[in-house]
Amino acid sequence: MPTYDYQCDACGHEWELFQRIVEDAIKKCPECKKKKARRLFGTGAAIMFKGSGFYETDYRSDSYKKGAKAAKEKKKSDSGSSDSKSSSDSKPKKSSD
Repeated sequence: MPTYDYQCDACGHEWELFQRIVEDAIKKCPECKKKKARRLFGTGAAIMFKGSGFYETDYRSDSYKKGAKAAKEKKKSDSGSSDSKSSSDSKPKKSSD
């Protein structure tokens, strides 16, 4: 739940109020009891991050994900063909002294 800043236009009193997003803004000032209170613009937009963290790859586009998958598969197929060559070429050579 965010904390909202309020100000009374009648008496100038300022305060913060912790309330749910779906609740309506308060109209009555707790100090002078007049219905001149207003929620200040641009406040109360607090974000709370919970959990192990957020990564730039968490919210990638579908086109990026498809490209990354294709690149991974290509890399896998390229490394598979080079492995078979390296195993036959890895015979120890005798030195001629």
